[in-house]
This record gives sequence, structure tokens and C-alpha cells, in this order.
Amino acid sequence: MPEPKRLFFALELPDDVQQQIIHWRAANFPADSGRPVAAANLHLTLAFLGEVSADKQRALETLAGRIRQPGFALNLNDAGQWLRSQVVWLGTRQPPRGLLQLANMLRAQAARSGCYQNPQPFHPHITLLRNTATAVPIPAPGFSWQVPVSEFALYASEYSRGRTRYTRLTRWTLTE
Repeated sequence: MPEPKRLFFALELPDDVQQQIIHWRAANFPADSGRPVAAANLHLTLAFLGEVSADKQRALETLAGRIRQPGFALNLNDAGQWLRSQVVWLGTRQPPRGLLQLANMLRAQAARSGCYQNPQPFHPHITLLRNTATAVPIPAPGFSWQVPVSEFALYASEYSRGRTRYTRLTRWTLTE
């Protein structure tokens, strides 16, 4: 029987936006602020699923494939730090309704399938830095990236040799 996989649903960032964010992060955060998340790992988690069996993965993929929702635009224009979880994040001051609906649908399907969902309200964000043990100055407002969202994906998270790698397993297109 195959090993369970650590899975999550997420939005990908276009390569050009990933690179712009990486350059912005390098220009705005000192090198000792924390451990930078690799450009290829920048994503916005919609629903964390945890350790999932192959059967449950297939069921979740089927449910995700039934989602019919239009795409939306995401404006990444906010940043902050969570001291308890030691991360610096990039997010949106006003999450689009489409983003909230998509995350809510995926989280509800995951919960019904037995995947624990954090009871905290969904806070859409992209983790920029990890292991930020002390307060980090956050850049002043004025930064912004417009990201058109036309699909979402299921990822596996694999940890090996001190590194985390995210592998896209399946993706779904949002309707026009």
C-alpha cells in the first residue's frame, strides 16, 4: 500500500511574479531576518489536508474537479509577521470574494473527508520568510502585485535532506 502523502490545495504564482517578489524581499528584508522560502515554493495555500491516503486523495481530487467558479484577480498588497509561527507573509488587504469562496469550498470538502481544518479564519497569505524569531520591520505600504487566478492545484509536500519541496500533482481550471 502506498505511503500517505502530505497534501494541500494552493494557488501558484506566475514565474515573473515569483521573481519580482524574491527581488522585493531581498531589497526589503535583511539577510538575517529569517530563512527565505525558495521562489519555486511561493504559493497561497487554500486548504491544508495533512497526511492523506491514496484513496482519500482520489476522492478529494474528484470533489475538487466538480468546483465550478469563475477566475478572479488577486492583489498582493499587504505584508506582516506572525511571531508565534515565526513567519513573515505577503497577502492581500481585501481578499476577493472568489478567493474566499474557493478556499471555503475546498476546506469544507476536506473537513467532510476527514482532513482536520484549522478553526482559525482563513487568512490568505504567501510565506516569505520562516524562522523569524524576532520582530522584523515590515515595508511600508505601496507595494502591489496583480495576479490573475485562473486555476488551483493539489500539491504534495516532501521533506528531504533539510529541504521542503512542493510537487504539483493535479490542477483544475476555474471557469471564465
